[in-house]
Amino acid sequence: MSKIDLNEVSEMQFDILAEIGNIGAGNATTALSQMMNQKLDMRVPQVELLPFDSMSEKFGGEESILVGIMLGLEGDVSGMMMFMFEETSAHHLVNSIMGNDMEKMEPFSEIELSALNEIGNIVSGAYLNSLALLTNLKIISTVPSMAIDMAGAILSVPAIQFGKVGDKVLMIKTQFGDDEFVNGYFLLIPELESYEKILNSLGM
Repeated sequence: MSKIDLNEVSEMQFDILAEIGNIGAGNATTALSQMMNQKLDMRVPQVELLPFDSMSEKFGGEESILVGIMLGLEGDVSGMMMFMFEETSAHHLVNSIMGNDMEKMEPFSEIELSALNEIGNIVSGAYLNSLALLTNLKIISTVPSMAIDMAGAILSVPAIQFGKVGDKVLMIKTQFGDDEFVNGYFLLIPELESYEKILNSLGM
């Protein structure tokens, strides 16, 4: 039985989780910068522990369209991770990579969807690699899956699967870009025992 209660996280525990979020987001931005072959500035990430039922509000409501990349976590850490873009941010990234008109907001083509999926793979992988190095834990990710849907639908997946172990999720909002900043959101959803392993590995 885990000793971690997400409804009663101490200030020190939260600070450590926030630092994990900051480091992971920084590494993910570096990986994306290398993929795009251009320098990306990053603003200081915002880290929050939020109830599942209020997550949609962060994206403008349940009907807001998101691009979500979801993968499972195995090894020393069990759970799930999601990386999400707002639709306009996804278009901005794809247009930048593909050399499109930056104002283009048409439905994604097959090659653009493939580029989005690759962005998700690289960014999520960089985040998890930094977490594994920081904690010295073995973290294996399952094959990612991508969905473009309303926020309510995308967020219902982790809520159903992990709502039984806690009603809160660690969300890291990161903003990065060159001339125009785009928003990306990491949701780290370990099972409670894995939260405990992560904190223990860092001396808590």
